[in-house]
Amino acid sequence: MNKIIEKEHFSENVVKFVVEAPLIARARRAGHFVIVRSGEKGERIPLTIAEVDLVNGTITIVIQAVGKSTRKMCALNVGDYFTDVVGPLGQATHIEKVGTVVCAGGGVGVAPLLPIARAFHEAGNRVIVALAARTKELIIMEKQMRECSDEVVITTDDGSYGMKGLVTNGVESVIQREKVDLCVTIGPAVMMKFVSLLTQKYNIPTIASLNTIMVDGTGMCGACRVTVDGKTKFVCVDGPEFDAHKVNFDEMMMRLRSYKDLE
Repeated sequence: MNKIIEKEHFSENVVKFVVEAPLIARARRAGHFVIVRSGEKGERIPLTIAEVDLVNGTITIVIQAVGKSTRKMCALNVGDYFTDVVGPLGQATHIEKVGTVVCAGGGVGVAPLLPIARAFHEAGNRVIVALAARTKELIIMEKQMRECSDEVVITTDDGSYGMKGLVTNGVESVIQREKVDLCVTIGPAVMMKFVSLLTQKYNIPTIASLNTIMVDGTGMCGACRVTVDGKTKFVCVDGPEFDAHKVNFDEMMMRLRSYKDLE
């Protein structure tokens, strides 16, 4: 049982939880995720660790209410408990000094992007973060991103905040003014696909985190199969990060749609 220490609503359906998990906090590295369960018969939900507090032994996770299980979790309050929080799982992000890194995040994908941006910044890179959402109210974790990056570029679909447009508009505006050595993108599959197509045009190495397709989180269910460079990979054990230019995003999006009715 893991106690909820803090709860904050980013929007009506997106909630941040700070949860007691001292062993996970000590072992976690950028890119790792946990499996969270609410109730003895609850669904296993994979969630990337957004932040850790080693002093207080807590981790921060962000949950979007999209189905029965996540709505149940988002209804929990401070003092309540998650039945299980298991991890850290997955392969950690490879962090090194490469130069200028653009981190492109959309929607709740900003949460798992935060520790990666911070790690690249601490490694001595120039980090530029591109945040995107449909409207101003859906931009999350801007303050935290500004604290661990050199610059934050914001785009909104409706133009209510920052530049009017998509995340690709923000990324390309950076590429056109300075040399970019690496791009990291996390968000909806369609967003990552078009970020990948953009950076491929400019020959910029790109990493995509495919955590959105994970279900079981341990490689047992096979639901997170993706094709990378013509080979079958399991996101939860082989990833969640892959060379974006080698990912078959169209196949991935087709598989994601197969769960739509169940959600």
